[in-house]
Amino acid sequence: MEQPLALPHAVPVMPLSGAVLFPHALLPLYIFEPRYQEMLAHALGEHRMFCVALVKPQRAQWKSSDDFFHIAGVGLIRACVGRGDGTSNLILQGLRRVRFTAFLQSAPFPIARIEPLESELAATVETDALGAKVLELYSNLKETGRQLPAKIDEYLSHLGDTEMLADLMAATFINDPLRRQQVLEELAVNQRLRLVIQYLREETGSAAA
Repeated sequence: MEQPLALPHAVPVMPLSGAVLFPHALLPLYIFEPRYQEMLAHALGEHRMFCVALVKPQRAQWKSSDDFFHIAGVGLIRACVGRGDGTSNLILQGLRRVRFTAFLQSAPFPIARIEPLESELAATVETDALGAKVLELYSNLKETGRQLPAKIDEYLSHLGDTEMLADLMAATFINDPLRRQQVLEELAVNQRLRLVIQYLREETGSAAA
């Protein structure tokens, strides 16, 4: 495994409805609002990192830091293609779970101090069993044509990294953003695996029974 990148003490935040960024996951984004064009320029000029934070339900738009969750994923800009009209397409790769501890600015885009969150992995027989169950559900999903990218699929089937497995399955196959947020906030890997199993069963029905 690669050594984790050192994180800056503070990064820009992009609050979005319906988007949760998990470690290892890739999130394509289209940047078109002027404030986020400014945020992107700031990120590219600094550490090439920013956070994606889920806007809370019932909030059509965010107006303050109270309107989005303060546990989020910080990501690295892996690719960025600017267009002639000032908009950009980019690929953000999730790096770590973080908590916002303070806000250095709120406009035109938030900048937050971040605290990395460590997963609690107590590798046990139960961990192996839960991981095997998630892989079984994934195998059922593959039969319906839903699959992770080939390289990740091969990696997981050979190494069985349960933490990465839980995160990528949640990012790819759990539809409800609040459920994805709950998985993101759960630091105990065994409980994270249980949530993924529960939500996959509930959301996919017979496909992942």
